Amino acid sequence: MRSKAALATGNGSFQIDFIEVGEPQGDEVLVELKAAGICHTDFDSMSWNKPLVMGHEGAGIVRSVGPGVRKVQPGDAVILNWAIPCGQCFQCAEGNLHICEVNSPVTSGNRASGGHAALERTMFQNQPIERAFSLGTLSEYTVVREAAVVKTGIAIPFASAAIVGCGVMTGFGSVVNAAQVKPGRSVVVLGTGGVGLNVIQGARIAGAAMIIAVDINANRLEMAKQYGATHTIQPERDDVELLQVAQQVKGLTGGRGADYAFECTAIPELGAAPLAMVRNAGIACQVSGIEQKITIDMNLFEWDKIYINPLYGKCRPEIDIPILLKLYQKGDLKLDEMVTRTYTLDDLQQAFDDMRNGLNAKGVVVF
Repeated sequence: MRSKAALATGNGSFQIDFIEVGEPQGDEVLVELKAAGICHTDFDSMSWNKPLVMGHEGAGIVRSVGPGVRKVQPGDAVILNWAIPCGQCFQCAEGNLHICEVNSPVTSGNRASGGHAALERTMFQNQPIERAFSLGTLSEYTVVREAAVVKTGIAIPFASAAIVGCGVMTGFGSVVNAAQVKPGRSVVVLGTGGVGLNVIQGARIAGAAMIIAVDINANRLEMAKQYGATHTIQPERDDVELLQVAQQVKGLTGGRGADYAFECTAIPELGAAPLAMVRNAGIACQVSGIEQKITIDMNLFEWDKIYINPLYGKCRPEIDIPILLKLYQKGDLKLDEMVTRTYTLDDLQQAFDDMRNGLNAKGVVVF
């Protein structure tokens, strides 16, 4: 069938065009997308030097399944996730489903991963085309592996469900799965974009007593309060490495520093900043995926500090996504409120502009 989609050209731009989507085979599932979250990674995918169907956050309805599919059927509402475990490799056996050595689109490098549905299921101008993160959610339809979908099982708007698949999971999971924040402790969050806000509400749900939000954007600091920030700090423009902010954090935490610090800005100059925020034996967490080379003063590690760099909040799709949905159903996890604005696919450039200008908690394309 024909499917309208956003396609990265590979040279820094995108186009809205039609692709051909085939029927699912084997363990594949055809999903009609109802909503797709907008993330900085989607914007970055335009510069990955190859054509792609864009998008990696999404929710929709299963329309047909291959003969090997067992856990979903046509009519099921599902959330898509890009942590597609094979269940058999070394990392999967270790319980690290999010860094599967076969199916992960991240650990497999810049090539089509084993998690992809057969590439010929998606054609553009009579040639197979990859889907970003093996999903390609900025499309009316997608064919994915069965392991890439999780049934919602509750009443939830598709726009709210769509953002669970990456931004919410990454932020929440970094707090709960990776850093394992303890009740009553102090947390500082650098950057209060979509991921940072979910770190904040993850810390609130985990029982943190003090949650300090740090952002250059005053509007985003107001958002942070809505999700659980107890204190906010707006850095001075010349505080490039946030060393002045680190002193303010220490002033709020008995002179020691926070128990936990999360970097959510993706700014290379701030790669070392969470180490300056935490106390001795504290935990610093690099959430945003900085991959550039940076210089770190090793004094920042003194003493006994731990610096971790988890992927995707160490997501276990069939365990963690249902947990998030239960927290939403209970009223603890704010998802509806996080969808600041919705767009059509034709408005994708506006969605990117609004995201980069910090206007939205999360923007979502609704089909």
